Amino acid sequence: MTRNTAHLVLADGTRFSGVAIGARGASVGEAVFTTGMTGYQEVLTDPSYCDQIVTMTAPQIGNTGCNADDPEAQRPFLAGFVVRELSPRVSNWRATESLDAYLERHGVVGLAEVDTRALTRHLRSHGAQMAALGTEDPATLHDRAKAAPPMAGRDLTGAVSTDHVFEWTEGSGAFRSRALGSPIDRRLHVVAYDFGVKRNILRSLVDLGLRVTVVPATTPAKDALALDPDGLFLSNGPGDPAATERGIAVVRDLLGKRPLFGICLGQQLIAHALGCSTYKLKFGHRGINQPVKDLATGRVEITTQNHGFVVDKDSLGRRATVTHLHLNDDTCQGLAVPDADAFAVQYHPEAAAGPHDSHYLFRRFADAMLSAAS
Repeated sequence: MTRNTAHLVLADGTRFSGVAIGARGASVGEAVFTTGMTGYQEVLTDPSYCDQIVTMTAPQIGNTGCNADDPEAQRPFLAGFVVRELSPRVSNWRATESLDAYLERHGVVGLAEVDTRALTRHLRSHGAQMAALGTEDPATLHDRAKAAPPMAGRDLTGAVSTDHVFEWTEGSGAFRSRALGSPIDRRLHVVAYDFGVKRNILRSLVDLGLRVTVVPATTPAKDALALDPDGLFLSNGPGDPAATERGIAVVRDLLGKRPLFGICLGQQLIAHALGCSTYKLKFGHRGINQPVKDLATGRVEITTQNHGFVVDKDSLGRRATVTHLHLNDDTCQGLAVPDADAFAVQYHPEAAAGPHDSHYLFRRFADAMLSAAS
């Protein structure tokens, strides 16, 4: 096999060279890192990574290959994938192809044999930034990176959202989490806004016995309410929440109409709909080992996270209550709006990939709908 040299060049001119994997060519995106040791296929297919070049900090990736069951969306939306060592062997009974073949099939440009520790330390010190990845000469890649628009100010939900309304019926099957508890005894209906929703979120709702209708990100509030939902869900998604103006307007019209639950971008849109603000983190929270404290119980959860923006908790005032905090940097990881029967978290309780500590939040949503319907 031909081993082509490839490079990752950051906008600040820092270069990391290695071996090309996946698709050939060049790609531009925001360089970020994620700290999970497992779940690389879920990372690849999380729509919230749209237009980002993702570095895996675990030293060897690809051991378990790829399969048809673990993707969180119909295809990857990320701009590139960087690993220290691509496993030369696939060893898992569910695998249908290698990671390299999966990247190539989906047109994802990749890079291996890079000092990902040095890259991660650089991004941690200097911040996530635009970058270019590929087999072109480093000077050309640097020009591409410098010319790329930053993530701040970009609404990317249109690139990842569905374009039609559909029913989601698939649950987790044999992988259903016991932490969800038994399905509820009423057939409640949830309308889920797709700003880049992960499939395991929808599976978790179905696992609770809920009927789930997924609608495009641009669906007017009146059209969602016309579907006669018992509850409303706002999904995760990519880009700058402040730039997602249509989503903010929709959420403003939905608040108080039905019990409402938001995850990640969903939380940020609630904050903006209330007139509060968000800001960009230096390098974001990405991984499956992020510690969060529930302020009501004092319990610490280990969570899955993937976001570069957070709600400014000081902007909430009396409009919302902070319910969860990140223990690494004290950022807002959950909020509640009791007057509107709404709550949200910044992290991913569906645990794909990741621990099941936060699955109780889906039960909380179901209980809110049951209470409102009684």
